[in-house]
Amino acid sequence: MSTVLISGASIAGPALAYWLHHYGFDVTIVEKADTLRGGGYPIDIRGTALDVVERMGLLPELRAAHIGTRRLTFVNPDGSPIASVNPEALAGGVEGLDLEVPRGDLTKALYAAVRDDVEFLFNDSIATLDDHADGVDITFRSGTRRTFDLVIGADGLHSGVRALIFGPEEQFHHYLGYCFAGFTMHNDLGLSHEGVIWNVPGRGAPLYAVGDSENIHGFLTFARADPPFYAFRDPAAQRDLIASVFADDGWEIPRMVSAMRTADDLFFDVVSQIRLPRWSAGRVALVGDAAYAPSFLTGQGSSLALVGAYMLAGELATNADHTSAFTAYEQATRSFVEQNQALVSEGDAAMFPRTAEALAQRNAALRELSTLRADTAHPAHNALRLPAFTAS
Repeated sequence: MSTVLISGASIAGPALAYWLHHYGFDVTIVEKADTLRGGGYPIDIRGTALDVVERMGLLPELRAAHIGTRRLTFVNPDGSPIASVNPEALAGGVEGLDLEVPRGDLTKALYAAVRDDVEFLFNDSIATLDDHADGVDITFRSGTRRTFDLVIGADGLHSGVRALIFGPEEQFHHYLGYCFAGFTMHNDLGLSHEGVIWNVPGRGAPLYAVGDSENIHGFLTFARADPPFYAFRDPAAQRDLIASVFADDGWEIPRMVSAMRTADDLFFDVVSQIRLPRWSAGRVALVGDAAYAPSFLTGQGSSLALVGAYMLAGELATNADHTSAFTAYEQATRSFVEQNQALVSEGDAAMFPRTAEALAQRNAALRELSTLRADTAHPAHNALRLPAFTAS
């Protein structure tokens, strides 16, 4: 029985573990956090990814967790409404078919599906990796040493496994020109099953209410020419940067900035994609955001993670060796990934226009969109038909 170490216990990692165990692999997952990481903000599962969760038997559970955001209301700088639209119509989804669930519900469902079948190592990570003819020797941050047949990096946009096998992130990090901060704040607006999005050129402030809750998810997004690398590991610098960018704005922005200042769940990052010339080297491969993060502006990060995990496990189960399996995985999946990454390009975020002219054009399009029903999926969401793998 082949042994596989997966780095990352978010979405791609447990999904991959599920399918690898299904095909008879012995799986270990290492996760640097000391517990399962959740988060209540909504994520989407669309198109081909729906077939994956259905084959995992998770579709009924996730369907029950569906948030069902009723509308997204876009507002002017003074808070007056521009238009209210169906979320699926905006994203190119299908009402009644696509899923929108709290991120924590998906991670919990994936964890529950594998926790009794795979080994979890929380509060640890891969420190060194030595790939050789007979396996991969791993030294963990805890000091433990073990050898595995294969290692898979499912550890996100800032993947440590990717850095170990391919080098520094900067060479693969394609910055799309925006930064964002997410945090939880009190629902003083009384929002329910809806989102409100404020914009001025180059800045945006969405507020999302997941169901009927006393708390809502706030986001502050802004255009910036260069990534603020200095702030990535400095929460105080992040808070100062965000506050300075939104210092002169009105509406609910002062309250959002104040909540951001004190939030204990602040998440700050740049809007970027990972673009790699190849997804594997030797006995090590990447999946999900570690290999091909599409950015949150596409709404397809979770779906690509689920589909990529299914495809990688299937190819490992059906090919004679890991080299041919990794090649087949990439050949079968790369076009799907690239079509979804192409849903947004540098400086081209439809929800957060950079100029007054682009903002006016977007608002005009929103007024037309507000009269349409969401019944046509974006072709990229379904651009890959899942094969039925049979273990060799």
